[in-house]
Amino acid sequence: MQTRIKPIEAYYIEDEPYYLPSHNEVDIFTQAYRNHLPVLLKGPTGCGKTRFMEYMAWRLKRPLLTVACHDDLTSGDLVGRYLIQGSETVWMDGPLALAVKTGGFCYLDEIVEARKDTTVVIHPLSDNRRILPMEKKGEVMTAASEFMLILSFNPGYQSIMKDLKPSTRQRFVSLEFDYPAEPGEIAIVVQEAGVDEKTAKRLVRLGHMTRNLKEKGLDEGGSTRLLINAGKLIQSGISTHDACQAAITHTLSDDREMQQSMNEMISSLF
Repeated sequence: MQTRIKPIEAYYIEDEPYYLPSHNEVDIFTQAYRNHLPVLLKGPTGCGKTRFMEYMAWRLKRPLLTVACHDDLTSGDLVGRYLIQGSETVWMDGPLALAVKTGGFCYLDEIVEARKDTTVVIHPLSDNRRILPMEKKGEVMTAASEFMLILSFNPGYQSIMKDLKPSTRQRFVSLEFDYPAEPGEIAIVVQEAGVDEKTAKRLVRLGHMTRNLKEKGLDEGGSTRLLINAGKLIQSGISTHDACQAAITHTLSDDREMQQSMNEMISSLF
């Protein structure tokens, strides 16, 4: 069976994604793009980093190629490899090479999850050389003018063994993200989940309360994404308590005492 190459046109975002700026991140990203500077997005899980990237790709009219990094990700997965198609051996570009060639945005999500020998392939692209060595082809590809490299990671949830080395970090312009301020988060939950403002306010309050539990043993508090998920369940007719329990309590922890604490919070708010 032949492997089909997804056309670059499929990576354009046609409809404007809903994104509510928190500070001046839109302006900084735009100027980084115009100055050929790579960008590092830092912030907790579910705070809007990926949505921000979708919005900026739409705003700047560039294709967005997203790679979810993991331990098994190889440089060949990013750059490309030779494949057998029928009786022929053909080269297939990976997402990084495709973005470099077509002037797209390559977004490497949770970059610290990738192997160290994989991440070094981005170094020549993240300085003034803007080149991608393709060792298997014996070629060096120069990035198109519109190409941009973006990394993301959660600095509060990484061990020392999973952190970005200074030699990588210092190549990037860094944007710090956090959960939106309360009015903005309420507006986002209303927009994304379709619930009324009263329900959104209570969900956001619940999110803040779970985030305070990080100091009492919870790895991560409820993200904006989880609040939206709970709101969607509520809007679909699931009871408020069951929706919050399924989308927030059981998602955040398996510890019975911690779950009980969060269930009490839900009961106090709803």
